[in-house]
Amino acid sequence: MTLTRHGTEYVILASGQALMSSRMHGSEESLALFACARARTLETPCCLVGGLGMGFTLRAALDLLPPGATVVVSELVPALVEWNRGPLGSLARHPLRDKRVVIEIGDVGALLRARPSQFDAVLLDVDNGPAAFTASNNARLYSDSGLAVARMALKPDGVFAVWSSREDRRFEQRLRHGGFSVTVERVRGRLKKGGPRHTIFIGAVPSRSSSVAQLGGDEVLCETMTSKLPDRDFGIQ
Repeated sequence: MTLTRHGTEYVILASGQALMSSRMHGSEESLALFACARARTLETPCCLVGGLGMGFTLRAALDLLPPGATVVVSELVPALVEWNRGPLGSLARHPLRDKRVVIEIGDVGALLRARPSQFDAVLLDVDNGPAAFTASNNARLYSDSGLAVARMALKPDGVFAVWSSREDRRFEQRLRHGGFSVTVERVRGRLKKGGPRHTIFIGAVPSRSSSVAQLGGDEVLCETMTSKLPDRDFGIQ
């Protein structure tokens, strides 16, 4: 990945293609709004943000959640964390400085599998959504086995929310097959200012669902991806 700047706009490139821009982040903020609708009413919710990006989803979640919340951020690419601590920090008002935030460097799938029944909300914004863009291994997160892992990581009444650059009926069906109560929201990339239409899938765990101990003992493997990027090299062009 490469971080570039054009005037006041920052763009992150993956394999030479634009992955995200600081000019368009309304739908990422909407992801937090939908995902945290219930968690924000709790006294000490625990939420997971999978994919740090430029920090806009994390900032929106922090603005919604109470002082007693814990927000775990899982990011595979160390450089993204460094960029958010450096040149990108001011874009979303330095969310990584919030004491409620816990950073975990690594594969979000592995983290979900290691923490059963822990999260009130899981917000997933990895690649372009179910249609993986930067790494084919990310598709595992959106497979039947990946959704089973996500569901087991949620508490009863928990919410699993996924950002996607496009509609995906097959993924919506997989969510329903995986035991989620599903709603789909379509929002503009710049909200009221327009931009392309993005899709947010919201899967709720019914309160009557079985506990993780009752879901069975089948092992679900989420392959950990590796990405070698220079540490602390902002790579601004």
